[in-house]
Amino acid sequence: MVSQRFRISRHLERLVGERHPETSPRALRKAAHYLTTQFAKTGWGTSYQSVSAWGKVYRNVVATKYPDRPNRGGELPPLLVGAHYDTVSGSPGADDNASGLVVLLEVAWQLRMQLIARPVWLVAFCLEEQDRLGSQAFASRLKSERRELAGAIILECVGFSQSQPGTQQAPPGVPVAVPTQGDFLAIVGNEASRSLVLQLGQEAQRNEVQLKTLSLVVPGRGEAMPHTRRSDHASFWDAGYPAVVLTDTANFRNPHYHRETDTVETLNLEFLSSVAATVTATAIQIAGVRL
Repeated sequence: MVSQRFRISRHLERLVGERHPETSPRALRKAAHYLTTQFAKTGWGTSYQSVSAWGKVYRNVVATKYPDRPNRGGELPPLLVGAHYDTVSGSPGADDNASGLVVLLEVAWQLRMQLIARPVWLVAFCLEEQDRLGSQAFASRLKSERRELAGAIILECVGFSQSQPGTQQAPPGVPVAVPTQGDFLAIVGNEASRSLVLQLGQEAQRNEVQLKTLSLVVPGRGEAMPHTRRSDHASFWDAGYPAVVLTDTANFRNPHYHRETDTVETLNLEFLSSVAATVTATAIQIAGVRL
């Protein structure tokens, strides 16, 4: 865990800082380059998907790992784990969403030597803060190519935790009891992704992780509860793919959300490490590791 904490801290140092397409485009490009370099260092194949917006071209960063040998029944649908790398203007974006990016990088590190039976894609999406343009482009291309997905796990603000009573608010309309202590990870999916919600919750409860979670399964594409659609998972719901979002609930817990105070110092690295361990364990289970 010490080495994991060191990796997470190092990645945060390199990624935290405003990353906005208009007010800090150079930093946005540097973040994409850093992610690509780190994925490549761990042996993952890397590529870009171009996303056109406002007469310019932006990039989704895609890291891929494939089985070492073909499956007898043909290639299994891939598992996707994703997080966005842009920020709103004026915010250094530590929780939103450098926290999700470091989990992506940790999954890449932990799976680098695993012999998997199912492809795994790690995707850093651009322009989530701009109506999810990056993930919309990605999901739309998958659908147009008639590609299948085992599921998409989206990381959205996963580094802020507080154990004091009164630190957690309940989003309006949520039909489950929400604790008043903001020290849990919310796992939100729709009916099509119920099994993925359950699997993530089970992995979080294993002894080596012991991460508190709160699970919610919404009908349809979350239309009746707009707050459950506020990240890139909604792009996959809309395209008909099973997807979940993991989140610390953002502004319902974190007073620094979308502010200039969203800095590394406000994050709980132990909580973030537990999230990374949970996602890694789930990815390993779904990838069907070869013995």
